[in-house]
Amino acid sequence: LRTVTGVQTCALPISAAAVTAQRGRGRYFGQQRGREIEVQNQPYDGRFTFARIRYATAPGGYWYMGLPSWAHGYPVSEDNLMRIMNEVSYLGARTDAYNAFRLDDPEIARYPITYITEAGWWTLNDSEAAAFRAYLLKGGFTIFDDFKLPGEFGAGGGGWDTFEENMKRVIPSAKFVDLDPTHPIFHSFFEIASLSSFPQAYNAGPPAFRGLYEDNDPKKRLLMVVNYNTDISQYWEWSGRGLRPFDETNEAYKLGVNYLMYGMTH
Repeated sequence: LRTVTGVQTCALPISAAAVTAQRGRGRYFGQQRGREIEVQNQPYDGRFTFARIRYATAPGGYWYMGLPSWAHGYPVSEDNLMRIMNEVSYLGARTDAYNAFRLDDPEIARYPITYITEAGWWTLNDSEAAAFRAYLLKGGFTIFDDFKLPGEFGAGGGGWDTFEENMKRVIPSAKFVDLDPTHPIFHSFFEIASLSSFPQAYNAGPPAFRGLYEDNDPKKRLLMVVNYNTDISQYWEWSGRGLRPFDETNEAYKLGVNYLMYGMTH
């Protein structure tokens, strides 16, 4: 892995240069059919592949372009992030496959890191809850992103409670803790010294970065990171479009890179 020096002031030129034109990219990886998405998963071939989790969307979760909540930003967000990873490291992540799996699909065992968005409209059945628990306890790492506050956007969704209720079905003893800037995840590649002034895409108030440890023990492995009251992946999605300042987009990429590096090394 190639290290990056001067990370505090490192400007990631990939915000524009390494991110290719995004218009129409969805044709290659998924096709909208009414209010759902047909995903064309590519077979696992040993290379790192971004794996998104798809789920049955709760009522009110189709507020963005009529898409199910799990698919917001798909596949542009992950495509841009993988191109960033390939610019700053020798990971060799695939940029021709962006898979999306149900939690109870046995194929997810091949993917060490999974990503779930819009947890305010996340639903899961008993089979998915059991499979997710097994995935996490066997070594999987999950990134939760794009949380809305209750009552914002789609009716009936958003907020922490829905997410926590689901996680109690996955791991009944789960206790989430706020992560501070000293946690190793914020230093796994880039040095992120502060979270208090992290740029917000459209959410009001400060973001919260939370984690869940194995057996609720901070000395053990971090099973997931949760970006609450913020939408880090929107900066990835809109990168190169001129909709957000480069400096803010770069900070979001730094978080994404660190999450992936941490998940692959712990």
